[in-house]
Amino acid sequence: MRGTLAPGSPDYVYLPFTVPPGTAALRVSYTYDKPSVPPGTPGNALDIGLFDERGTEPGGRGFRGWSGGARTEFVVRADEATPGYLPGPLHPGTWHIALGPYTVAPRGLAYEVTVTLTSGAPGGEAPRPVYPPPRARGRGRAWYRGDCHLHSWHSDGRRTPAEIAALARAAGLDFINSSDHNTIASHPHWADAAGEDLLVLLGEEVTTRNGHVLALGTDPGTFVDWRYRARDHHWAHAAREIHRAGGLVVPAHPHADCVGCAWKFGYTEADAVEVWNGPWTPDDEVTLADWDGRLLASAREGGAWLPAMGDSDAHRDPDVVGHPQTVVLADDLTRQAVLGGLRAGRSYVAESRTVSLAFAVRAEGGARAGIGERLELPADTPVTVRLEASGAPRCSVRLVTDQGVVFTGGPLPVSGAGVVEWRTTAAGAAYVRAELRHETALGPLPGPMAAFTNPVFLTAARPA
Repeated sequence: MRGTLAPGSPDYVYLPFTVPPGTAALRVSYTYDKPSVPPGTPGNALDIGLFDERGTEPGGRGFRGWSGGARTEFVVRADEATPGYLPGPLHPGTWHIALGPYTVAPRGLAYEVTVTLTSGAPGGEAPRPVYPPPRARGRGRAWYRGDCHLHSWHSDGRRTPAEIAALARAAGLDFINSSDHNTIASHPHWADAAGEDLLVLLGEEVTTRNGHVLALGTDPGTFVDWRYRARDHHWAHAAREIHRAGGLVVPAHPHADCVGCAWKFGYTEADAVEVWNGPWTPDDEVTLADWDGRLLASAREGGAWLPAMGDSDAHRDPDVVGHPQTVVLADDLTRQAVLGGLRAGRSYVAESRTVSLAFAVRAEGGARAGIGERLELPADTPVTVRLEASGAPRCSVRLVTDQGVVFTGGPLPVSGAGVVEWRTTAAGAAYVRAELRHETALGPLPGPMAAFTNPVFLTAARPA
């Protein structure tokens, strides 16, 4: 099958082909031209996937796999499939190749797709999926470390689930989340990688043309369609699917500058937001400022607020699993408890296992609130904000409220440990959160992040 896609082509193009009875294997390969383009102009990039005889309608009932631009060929059989694709029966009927022209050069994108069908006995039954358990051996109510944005070779990563799990253990993680782009093919392959010391949550990075979102900790085998834009009014439905499957909706790297990466769907349906993605970069700084700006409305209204997370988005070497990592206070090391802690914002983000924080506010009289909690008290009652840090040598400490950065201290000693206290009132601060920053050579600009907390809210009690 050959064709040419012009600039402005639909986001997805479907090529039908017939699978006759008695087909034992299906092999697909494809190529496309990559002409030179003027500086600053995107060239050609073409993604690919597969839908079976059940069709290509929204919802993905016929979905059989997606490899994006990571592979030039794949195979599907009843008993096995190329990573990113789902094994299973090859029922006769009209199947479709799904092409996704990610970017198209000014002169167009010429492609050629070859589908090879092999007849014969099916070659075995589809394997019955076995998924990782929803709990691991925990420490009761404790702080647990996790990385919820990871890519395996089932999408555009280069690591197997077993390799990722080994790196997660080495990074001191207690839990991880599978988040391959637009496919759930990896879900059954995490069972052997999990263990009593590592909780594996299952999910998907739903990669649309208007931003990416983590479907975090969904029920095993939950597929979330990605074929829509913000203008299509489909996102709310997709978010409800994630929630019905027990997962969290977490927009990923919302201010990234790659094509289609910036988040355009708003945050009404979100449970948290990925503020820190991989090594600290300017787009993380922008996301941090945007997230902080939303906290005041939550503090003023006293209602729901959007917790922050941090993940590695690791794909391959030299990407570091667990840099950064979200540290969450959970009742135990179970899927339900971890998701509950993340949803409540009882968490902070650290660059590695070596960085630990304890952050809380205490009022005169003994009332106390920790990360993600609210403390209601008379507006003029003094409160002490206390940060204990370790593993952050020569980092500066910043306390941030609705007025901005109100305290800068440090640097911490070379031991990396220190305690900072600061006093305020509910009238003076609607919320307070903490940051640890590395040294910088750029004068007044803040250095790269070492850790930051979710806020503690201070609410002025109304007079009786």
